[in-house]
Amino acid sequence: MRSDNQGVDERCRQVLFTRARSHNRWTDHPVEEDVLRRIYEIAIWGPTSTNQQPARIIFVRSPAARERLLPAVTESNRPKIMQAPVTAIFGYDLRFFEKLPALFPHRPEAAQDFMVDGVHAERSAFRNATLQAAYFMLAARAVGLDIGPLSGFDHDAVDTTFFAGTTVRSNFLCCLGYADSEGIYRRLPRLTFDEAASFA
Repeated sequence: MRSDNQGVDERCRQVLFTRARSHNRWTDHPVEEDVLRRIYEIAIWGPTSTNQQPARIIFVRSPAARERLLPAVTESNRPKIMQAPVTAIFGYDLRFFEKLPALFPHRPEAAQDFMVDGVHAERSAFRNATLQAAYFMLAARAVGLDIGPLSGFDHDAVDTTFFAGTTVRSNFLCCLGYADSEGIYRRLPRLTFDEAASFA
């Protein structure tokens, strides 16, 4: 039977991909909690392996939380975090498999594979949480927010500050808000299909 996926229109493709940009400067327009909740409720429907949900997110919004985050961030990224109304800390839970019996009920024994192999569990947590974070960023664009992902930070410092006493590890940061387009860089090139892909 043919899929009922009819695709999206060109404007939607532009919003999500072809005209969307990563941003570095932000207006002071706030991002309300219900907007972040709405984005999450959209993003959770993105596909993952065996419906794994290892992503964990801390939304840094308060001045106090921002001050706790800043020492762990590279100097060039600090102004972005100071200006952005929200910085999401995307992490992954190494014990994600404990929720698999509820999330993947037709094969509840799937959790056992990860319980006995920590390397397999960590790789799977990282991979699927990264997928979930990417879905979140696209969902943010879909509801009208701008994004600015960042990787310049000290993982150990962030984990100690925000995830101490848990089984969660940091993956990357992402500024969220309404961008000041004056601070945008020129559009950068991408690899062509033939440079990055092949047929087997």
